[in-house]
Amino acid sequence: MQRLADQIQREVAGLIRSELKDPRLGMVTISAVKVSKDMGYAEIYVTVLGKELDFDPTPSIAVLNKASGFLRGALGKSLQVRMIPRLRFHYDEVVVRGNRMAELIQHAIASDELAHGNDDVASHDESEDISPEA
Repeated sequence: MQRLADQIQREVAGLIRSELKDPRLGMVTISAVKVSKDMGYAEIYVTVLGKELDFDPTPSIAVLNKASGFLRGALGKSLQVRMIPRLRFHYDEVVVRGNRMAELIQHAIASDELAHGNDDVASHDESEDISPEA
C-alpha cells in the first residue's frame, strides 16, 4: 500500500505540474497520499503556496477535485495496477500549523531572552556593587 501511495504521489505531482493549466491552481505540493485498504480511494493531502497572509487554498482544492477524474485516467495509463483508486484532494493544514508553532516558539524565545537578558544585567550590576574588600 505504501509503495502504491508513493507512486501515486510522484505521478500525480508530475501530472499537476505538466497537465493542469488552471490559473486558480497556484503552486501545489503533495505532502501525503493515503490509499484505503480496498484501494477504492486515495486521499491526497496538498499544500498551496500563497503570498498573502490570509491566503485561501479553497479554489485550488476545488480545481484539483474537479480534475480528479482526468488525473485518475492519466494514472491508469502509467500505473501497473488492476484498480486505480478515486482521488480526493484535501488541504494539508499540518504545514500551516507547524509554521505557526515555529513562529510562536521563536516569539517565546525572544521574549524569554529579553526578560532574562535584563535579569542577567541587573544581577551582574549588583555583584559589582559588592566588593570582597568590604
